[in-house]
Amino acid sequence: MIIVMEPGASQPAVEAVEKRIRAAGLAVHVSRGVERTLVGAIGDERSLEPGMFESMPGVERAMHIVKPYKLVSREWHRGRTVVDIGGAAIGGDDVQVIAGPCSIESDAQMAGAAGAVARGGARLMRGGAFKPRTSPYAFQGLGVEGLRMLKRAAAGHGLPVVTELMDVRMLDTFLAEGVDAIQVGTRNMQNFDLLKEVGRVQVPVVLKRGMSATIAEWLMAAEYVAAGGNHRIVLCERGIRTFETAYRNVLDVTAIPYVKRESHLPVIVDPSHAGGKAWMVPALACAALAAGADGLLVEVHPCPSEAWCDADQALAPDEFASLMARLGAVAAAIGRAIAPAPADRAHAAPARVATG
Repeated sequence: MIIVMEPGASQPAVEAVEKRIRAAGLAVHVSRGVERTLVGAIGDERSLEPGMFESMPGVERAMHIVKPYKLVSREWHRGRTVVDIGGAAIGGDDVQVIAGPCSIESDAQMAGAAGAVARGGARLMRGGAFKPRTSPYAFQGLGVEGLRMLKRAAAGHGLPVVTELMDVRMLDTFLAEGVDAIQVGTRNMQNFDLLKEVGRVQVPVVLKRGMSATIAEWLMAAEYVAAGGNHRIVLCERGIRTFETAYRNVLDVTAIPYVKRESHLPVIVDPSHAGGKAWMVPALACAALAAGADGLLVEVHPCPSEAWCDADQALAPDEFASLMARLGAVAAAIGRAIAPAPADRAHAAPARVATG
């Protein structure tokens, strides 16, 4: 950290800054210029905050010179991290697609969705058993029974499952039900108690970016998980809130290459929540893949018009199959490929398609 003193700052003011740095266990280097004096803190400056100094007499400003996140940074790990979710590797050369309905509604609906996901070529299935909704009167999910419906439907096609954890008190239940990856949603990105708890288990975590979060805040949230010992983290860009009202969120495509440069963690994109409309999903998904995303999180419903949640953004099975074909072409153009299904999936029993 560098502390910039005001022009004409007194010697006692400089010494007070030096004393505070040493009290934090760091060494001090003082550089005296013609107009200003700079005080440098030498050591692990993550224990220091600019506010510790900026209120002191004679201090003009204080600033970090290293990143506030360490474990998730490429400075700590130069290579790329590959996260295995039930045999599906995210962050390698192949692109993974996670697909399924926004909310779990019934066994019939989930069987139809699982069939569509598998036939389309995705290797993982998503589904919401616990739903964070803006309105307290909206459908909140089926809870534990929903988890079991998801697992039953996915098991018939050999699909690992990804589902959202909202309450730290449900973590043991998620583990008992065999959830393959825990999603921390946008509204919980800075639920620090939740992040600490999922950091203590060795289950992969899909960490969505908060709707108004900076990249630094997003990576610091990932640092909470990594600091607990769980480095199996997948970052998910899902669109951010801006002044624009024409569509649901603004997909921050720029974040994909930037975060992959800053962090060794894999980055996936949720084009469904970004656009909020099914017709936008293919274009956003292709753009994300072209920008370097390691995977996609796509909403697929056997009958979108009957979906209980986010019906406008869900793809029908035929639309999803068409998207997967387009994604294959985009991946090939940039030297990647959509991850192939396991050899034994072809022998899985066909799912019953929901009709209503």
